[in-house]
Amino acid sequence: MASVAERDGEYPLYRLERGELTEADFLDSLSEALERELGRPPTLHRFREIWFEALHPNNPMIDLMRELRARGYRLAILTNNVREWEELWRAKLPVDEIFDLIVDSAWVGMRKPERGIYELTLERLGGLDPAQCLFVDDNQLNVEAAAELGMHAVHFQDNDQAIVEIRRALGLRETA
Repeated sequence: MASVAERDGEYPLYRLERGELTEADFLDSLSEALERELGRPPTLHRFREIWFEALHPNNPMIDLMRELRARGYRLAILTNNVREWEELWRAKLPVDEIFDLIVDSAWVGMRKPERGIYELTLERLGGLDPAQCLFVDDNQLNVEAAAELGMHAVHFQDNDQAIVEIRRALGLRETA
């Protein structure tokens, strides 16, 4: 990816996540760069399958989201994702059961940590003030961008840490 980024000015994954590249174009770009490095054409088959085989639902966080939903909180997913992968990631989570809104980078042409995607999410949530929102992410750059906009933000590092911080930020008692 670094050699493609050198050539194109940014990592190809970013363009894929903004929907500017198809998955096939992304893999072709990586293949070309790898062929120069390896001296032979690589085989990049099953890329998405291998990626998703390593991902599993985070049940403690899902349980917390269900609890928050039952308490009347509005929940949204703001994700950097790939158009062709939507069916795969949605199948791993009870998305429609829990979340009011999904803002997917591949469909809106912006990605975290770009300010515009946070602003779009706030707008789609009914024009919420950033201070009314709690943002949780495992990428520190995304957390910093949300905080700069005025959102309360939690950097997810592990369940124990994040759940405590989320509950504290919302003024909820910790459960045993």
